[in-house]
Amino acid sequence: MDEFLHDMSWVLPLRSDAATAVFNGFTFLGYAPFFLIFLPIGYWLWDRRLFTRLAVLITLTALVNGWLKDLWQDPRPAAGYQLDGDRVDGSYGLPSGHAQVAVAMWFWLAWEIRRPWAWLTAAVIVAGVCFSRLYLGVHDVEDVLAGIALGVVSLGVFAVLVHEGVIGRWRRLPPWADFLVIAAAIPGLWLIWPDGEDPAGIAAILFFLLGWIAGAALDERAAPEPPLLPAWWTRVLMATGGIAGLFALQGSLAAAGAAAGLPPGLTGYLAVTAMGLYATWAAPAAFRALGLTRPEGAGDPGAPAARD
Repeated sequence: MDEFLHDMSWVLPLRSDAATAVFNGFTFLGYAPFFLIFLPIGYWLWDRRLFTRLAVLITLTALVNGWLKDLWQDPRPAAGYQLDGDRVDGSYGLPSGHAQVAVAMWFWLAWEIRRPWAWLTAAVIVAGVCFSRLYLGVHDVEDVLAGIALGVVSLGVFAVLVHEGVIGRWRRLPPWADFLVIAAAIPGLWLIWPDGEDPAGIAAILFFLLGWIAGAALDERAAPEPPLLPAWWTRVLMATGGIAGLFALQGSLAAAGAAAGLPPGLTGYLAVTAMGLYATWAAPAAFRALGLTRPEGAGDPGAPAARD
């Protein structure tokens, strides 16, 4: 059993240039740049409230994963097996964050959509992401199985919270209450984190959520009704331009922080908070100002309207 859980020699004969490209693609679905693209686009062009719930789920799942990693401090496979080692350098292996977040995120989306194709798509993506971590040699079987199990638990707990109305009641609180809860949770990480480990990196997720929730509150106040969306080609332009603006904001804030002599950690926190605010408030406001989206009943937003 120990050999099954920890031996990685079996993965070497499976590798090829084509397979490596495929599994690098799957593993990208578990890194921050993907979430910074996927979550805002979903918010702009699909369902604001669904993707806010998803942002909360991903945040909670990632925090649990980071805490357990630093508690158990289980090393990753030997460097000789790793094809993705530059992106995981110095971090622990158990449980796999890619596996845990993938199970929670994609199956939650499937549950929200409630269509057979959504469940099939989620299963394919989750399987691909989980196997990619083995193929790339950055997790062993034990890491991935633990991540899958914890992802199922995270999914179940979140489903109960939503079903029982806990998330809904929280979202109906005044915006200042949301900010207070998240702001209190940030220093709270240093109180609950395993001894000897630093949660500074994982805290960035809470700063992003802080900006996201603040922006979502402002966005719903400015446009209470879900927007009518334009033709598909205009949506492509919205997504492309919006994401370009998001990463331009990140780069400009990083440069401004460096020029001002701010500590890199502080600059990073300010940047991710601003990016969350941009995703849920500034970009939607710009789309409305440009006439690309309008509230329901306001007429055609400059192109054949379509409703997702």
